[in-house]
Amino acid sequence: MGRIFEVRKAKMFARYDRMAKQFTRFGKEIAIAVKQAGPEPENNPMLRRIMLNAKAINMPKERIEGAIKRAANKATATNYDEVLYEGYAPHGIALLVETATDNTTRTVANMRSYFNKGNGNLGNSGSVSFMFNRMGVFKLNPKGLDQETLELELIDAGLEELGEDEEGNIILHCAFNDFGSMQKALEDKGIEPLSSELEWIPTTTTELPENDAEDVLKLVARLEEDDDVQKVYHNLK
Repeated sequence: MGRIFEVRKAKMFARYDRMAKQFTRFGKEIAIAVKQAGPEPENNPMLRRIMLNAKAINMPKERIEGAIKRAANKATATNYDEVLYEGYAPHGIALLVETATDNTTRTVANMRSYFNKGNGNLGNSGSVSFMFNRMGVFKLNPKGLDQETLELELIDAGLEELGEDEEGNIILHCAFNDFGSMQKALEDKGIEPLSSELEWIPTTTTELPENDAEDVLKLVARLEEDDDVQKVYHNLK
């Protein structure tokens, strides 16, 4: 019984850690969005998108509103620099690390340390990003939607691909430059996405033996634990 309790407790703390990390990430995204286009969601599509995504992971409304207020107040706002780090994990797997930091000196030192200790190699700007496409990714609840009709209606908004995830949700992909058009097209149709993100999608993926893949995923996990890291992308299959 004691062992089962310890396992459950460990899982519970891991879940809380993931949730806290997500809340921190969205808090930074809110700060960046408010700085760029103001604190009013109706006038700030980026902020509107982030708020929807935050609600989708059950970030409390008061926490979202608090982040907006802090970002709008020059006395309490934190300025974050968005920096993309590129490199290779072990066994030649390409990595892209999105960060939002208030201290780039600290962040680059940490990135270099993680890559070195994980038997990877931190590269220069452009060293691996050419292996990825920057794309808009929208997740929709399929209820009440006809996929064939939706696909035809969204082509003019820049739809490049429509599919489903493992949970049966509709997944839309569009080019980076068409993200705003796709967001507006969905809003005009009264469709509220479950989430909408800008992501780096690998053009090709590499499959590795299980032990080698574990080496890569250990480095990815270590990077994701860093408070300055927003997202990590890779081309491991």
